[in-house]
Amino acid sequence: MPQFLLIGLCEPLDADDDDAFQEWFVNQHIEDTTMCPNFIRGRVFRLSGPHLDGETVSDYLSVYEVEADSYEEAERVLNEWQADPDAWEGRAHHRATARKFGRMPMKINGSGWYELLGSYDGPGRS
Repeated sequence: MPQFLLIGLCEPLDADDDDAFQEWFVNQHIEDTTMCPNFIRGRVFRLSGPHLDGETVSDYLSVYEVEADSYEEAERVLNEWQADPDAWEGRAHHRATARKFGRMPMKINGSGWYELLGSYDGPGRS
């Protein structure tokens, strides 16, 4: 089955939203999204520094590994999953946290689906 990555570039709305972002996005949203059918793994990374002279456009990167026949199918399943308030036992807590903050405490600087074309292991990896 084809594999895809869903990449998200995001960060808190502003410095005052950092705690809310950590609680809602880092500590809850990544897990909530990863519970979606066809999702293999979800990860979130914080920018540690630039590479060469490249532009950094976001402080956080979310990466989800997904198996699906197409990215359109993966997107459809994800949208249905996120719309279901009873999708999994942690959903109620995640939604309650969002209500506590009164808004989604993050901005999305970019996102997209990427299909796996090749994979290589480094030394010592199998």
